[in-house]
Amino acid sequence: MTKNQTLVQQVVSGLLFLAVLAMLGWLSTRHKLELDWTAGNRNTLTEASRKQLEAMPDPVKFLVFLYPRSEQRQAIESDFEKFRRVKPDIAVEFVDPSAQPQKVREYNISRAGEVVVEYQGRRENLSATTEQAVTTALQRLAYSGDRWVVFLEGHGERGIEDNDQQGYAQFAGLLRDKGLKVRALNLAQDRTIPDNTSALVIAGPTRQLLEGEARIVAEYVAKGGNLLWLADPENAPGMAPVAQALGIAWQNGTAILLESAALGLPPFVYITAHYPPNPVTKDFPENALFPLVRTLTYKTDAGYTVQPLLTTSDQAWLETGPLEGELQMDQAKGDVQGPLTIGVTLTRDAKVKVDDPGSESGAAKEETRPQRVAAIGDSDFLSNAYLGQLGNSLLGLNLAQWLASRDAQLNIDVPKAPDRDLVMPVWGLYSIYVGFAFLLPALLLGFGVARWAVRRRR
Repeated sequence: MTKNQTLVQQVVSGLLFLAVLAMLGWLSTRHKLELDWTAGNRNTLTEASRKQLEAMPDPVKFLVFLYPRSEQRQAIESDFEKFRRVKPDIAVEFVDPSAQPQKVREYNISRAGEVVVEYQGRRENLSATTEQAVTTALQRLAYSGDRWVVFLEGHGERGIEDNDQQGYAQFAGLLRDKGLKVRALNLAQDRTIPDNTSALVIAGPTRQLLEGEARIVAEYVAKGGNLLWLADPENAPGMAPVAQALGIAWQNGTAILLESAALGLPPFVYITAHYPPNPVTKDFPENALFPLVRTLTYKTDAGYTVQPLLTTSDQAWLETGPLEGELQMDQAKGDVQGPLTIGVTLTRDAKVKVDDPGSESGAAKEETRPQRVAAIGDSDFLSNAYLGQLGNSLLGLNLAQWLASRDAQLNIDVPKAPDRDLVMPVWGLYSIYVGFAFLLPALLLGFGVARWAVRRRR
């Protein structure tokens, strides 16, 4: 090969190399590759947050009230950048509180670093910009209007203000975090169920409702009201007119699950191994735990579309006797062989009569209203003692969101960020202090003296 040929080859190779670099540079402006190698993927939004952003078609605006030279600015920008990658129409505006005091008063800002999020004319103040705080605020802002989840009380039901093991205070707090308003209702005092009730919750009453109270609930259901009915095996569910209208029948006894016994749990503890097709549990990512469950049967000709929500395997059975000694299936004593149904959902288009303001005679008009009902044979799984077990909290949220017709919010529950703090006992802290302050310098000094002694002998 001649020198000219070698030169031409080198020039061509150089041009090709430059062309490849130019092509890579051009591709880098069109395509972006990001890898998050942090523990728990802290720099990437969870699937729940992505789903929430995709359910919000309109722009979102964040106003950050922060002084210009604040050290928080970079961290806040980093937090919002994760959301911008998924939803580009998110706007972030930094406001200097000292330069714009009128905005501080307008947005009711109490301290520097506070953030205001706005969506569709609604807004909320935030004290933190973590993923959980921001996504939870977006859930509350995604829907307008008051949506009340009303808990019946006065008959030994789970109380939304009770912080003991049996109470529902934590569950009520979760609902409030998601933008649902919660209140208790005593029919002996109010004698009616409010019209703005998104869902009525009857959570494990230990005493029977009065005949008049049961009639009020039955009328509420007949008019298309949404209902969550949780019945425990140790207490009679009552409200026979409501059960008859829904076409369900609660069975007396307790479900026995051999699969739970194989996991080292009591045989009456029910853990969901799978979910039948149901909108409440579609793509549900976790199992749920139910400490003690009652079963039910249902009709398909009662005017509702019925879908099983929680079912057992054919190895389970309904124990109608006391839970004592060695439990065995005995049909002669009334036990029922599985598979058993523990929960169902019922839906229909209810035709109700409402006042017609446009009518001169004041006559009522007929209106079609979608109705949703869920019946589950356990109320313990949402109590303070068990809400944090497995996927209980997310299942409870899904039930409330589904009953309130907030289908876009299903399966959206951002977990708390992993703990990045190192908590050590006092003796551990002292050990580190002594090691670095005394032992390590002593070792280095001893090593140096030893090396000096060896060299001197030579």
